[in-house]
Amino acid sequence: MFDFYDGGGLDQAFLGLAETDAKGDLNVSKFGVKIAGCGGFINITQNAKQVFFCGTFTAGSSDITVEDGKLIIRQDGHILKFIKKVQQITFSSDTARKNNKPVYYITERAVFKLTDGTIELIEIAPGVDLHRDILNQMEFTPKISPELKLMDARIFNEQPMGLNLA
Repeated sequence: MFDFYDGGGLDQAFLGLAETDAKGDLNVSKFGVKIAGCGGFINITQNAKQVFFCGTFTAGSSDITVEDGKLIIRQDGHILKFIKKVQQITFSSDTARKNNKPVYYITERAVFKLTDGTIELIEIAPGVDLHRDILNQMEFTPKISPELKLMDARIFNEQPMGLNLA
């Protein structure tokens, strides 16, 4: 498998988002004195043609639900995941930039993409307040797209999305 990863066999990779920083670096391997390790994370992320990091916006006990097609955040997790500087770099944003790799950071309330020197907020969930629910829950201010969009409302409804797979 590692020969496949290292040889660029993956077109896309979807992996967890533990914590990221203003630069776009990710840490999934060390938190305080706890070492989770990186496994094949580095091989996969550095060699896939596109990378999507997926996870919740904060960590810890929270109360988040969907009502009437909107994301409702009653209580946020107490652990911030978008921090000034990660403790350990498991994913290098500089290497991704050098290789012109498309990288996205996807959460239940916000979508960011890797840009020059930072990450850019490109989508927010319906019902979410930009300042209260996103910017105030980050240790840094991301670039905000001048074309900031709402996430597709179909994501926040129980009806079939009507995807055309052709």
